[in-house]
Amino acid sequence: MDLQLSGKRVLVTGASKGIGLAIVRAFVAEGAKVAAVSRTSTPELDATGAFFVPADLSEPDGPRQAVEAVLAADPRLDVLVNNAGGGVPPEGSLADPLDGDDDVWDYVFGLNLSSAVRTTRAALAALTRSRGAIVNIGSTSSRDPRGVPLAYAASKAAINAFSRGLAEKVAGDGVRVNVVTPGSTRTHMLEGKDGYGAKLAEHMGIDHATLLAALPQQSGMLSGAMIEPDEIARAVLLLSSATMPSAIGSNWVVDGGNLRAA
Repeated sequence: MDLQLSGKRVLVTGASKGIGLAIVRAFVAEGAKVAAVSRTSTPELDATGAFFVPADLSEPDGPRQAVEAVLAADPRLDVLVNNAGGGVPPEGSLADPLDGDDDVWDYVFGLNLSSAVRTTRAALAALTRSRGAIVNIGSTSSRDPRGVPLAYAASKAAINAFSRGLAEKVAGDGVRVNVVTPGSTRTHMLEGKDGYGAKLAEHMGIDHATLLAALPQQSGMLSGAMIEPDEIARAVLLLSSATMPSAIGSNWVVDGGNLRAA
């Protein structure tokens, strides 16, 4: 299937590993020209040949500076993928019913919501000129916050509201806005030794590997297995493609059957 992405200019945030890296690789394989934004690069990202832009998107001016650097290299932009996000809870916060103090919540919302809003604001004029597409990466925790930090779940719920509202406002200008909502995916956040999965296992008093092995069944994933980042990337490609003109304001859930109801 020709997704008509060859030659398109794409900006992907949070691009150095996990879902972001998979998205970069998928666009490059389709012949797109990718600008990859993250705090630091990795050998895996370097190997894609993407144009790397270093930026800390949790800082108020980081998104604007990153987009300006991308557009300075080429003023055309066809697709924006707001993937940057996450946020590992600090030591001791898992014992707090609110999963952290104001500083934790401010940081997590800055990384997951404000970074997407600010990056979109900086890129919107270029996307309007190209009648392009925006794909925001959500999380099933936005609808089922059990077992995840509350600030993270709330920030991802806010991404859903932001995305749907923005889709209504910019559709008339030819810009399509959609969300891909992954369930438990094989990323550093779950599998890394310093990620949330490891901290949760320590808090629960169980082995990290045991937690990961039990996660699909415990979370009700009908597939019985965690999701590979490449599968999320394929959903992003489809929503970015001009061959899907009626996909506007949608939220594509890729969760192994975890979420049972809207």
